[in-house]
Amino acid sequence: MNRRSINSSATNLLKYIKLKMDKLELVSSNKSFGGFQKVYSHDSSELKCKMNFSIYLPPQAEQTNVKLPVIFYLSGLTCNEQNFIGKSGFQRVAAEHGIIVVGPDTSPRGVKIPGDDESWDFGVAAGFYLDATKEPWAKNYRMGSYVNKELYDLIISAFSDVVDPEKIGIMGHSMGGHGALVSHLKNPGLYKSVSAFAPICNPSACPWGVKAFTGYLGDDKKQWSEWDATELVKSSDAPPNSYVPLFIDQGTEDKFYKEKQLLPENLVEACRSVGQQVILNLRDGYDHSYYYISTFIQEHFDFHAKILKA
Repeated sequence: MNRRSINSSATNLLKYIKLKMDKLELVSSNKSFGGFQKVYSHDSSELKCKMNFSIYLPPQAEQTNVKLPVIFYLSGLTCNEQNFIGKSGFQRVAAEHGIIVVGPDTSPRGVKIPGDDESWDFGVAAGFYLDATKEPWAKNYRMGSYVNKELYDLIISAFSDVVDPEKIGIMGHSMGGHGALVSHLKNPGLYKSVSAFAPICNPSACPWGVKAFTGYLGDDKKQWSEWDATELVKSSDAPPNSYVPLFIDQGTEDKFYKEKQLLPENLVEACRSVGQQVILNLRDGYDHSYYYISTFIQEHFDFHAKILKA
């Protein structure tokens, strides 16, 4: 390739990046631990509405010719892109490891489906990171495809100067922990590492999941199993240990754990039955809150960094 071709290719790449960035609207930018915590909005083709997402760019992102790992963080019921970035204190650890962190919202916003805001555990802020098939939800409630296709590709293209597309992990909390596990299991190779705080591990067998799956997917239990981490592990055709370890964190004083909404033991049993690596840390005395998450966020980032930076 001659110099003119190289220059032309570089110019086309810059135009492509600019085109992608032009689709993003900067909502906020705050310096934190030497990096920048930003929030952008964009028009989502999957969800048919404007969506916000957060992205933390650590100080290493300002260096020349540096490609950094990325972790997607999926939040839980009632949350948006703000909860994790304001309550967990993850920026200190992300800056230490040089990891970019992306946090999507938890559901479509402003689509005005009748009844979408009548309960806290279904509809707005409760998208369950699946692709709905039941009307009237099927058009907009496509959080599975939004996270694992649209936003995933957008981050790689819009931030191509700093993102290493081969080193992407995913984590989440509660409903978002369910989303992280399912996203990893349904898309082998897309995410190189996965962890979850107090995840909904077997939604087909708990009240939260039954309500969400019935509403978004209908009564077809086969569809339910496609969005259930425990059922996905049971039905996996992959050879034992072909996935990286599933790192699960659970507080013993979590009221939802006690009420059998989370069921990590079901997922652990399924993993052991097929030889899937799984780590379950029971944290004595901790609950479901961000006090718990902020206490153990270092361990989770250490776990991801060990895999992503290997």
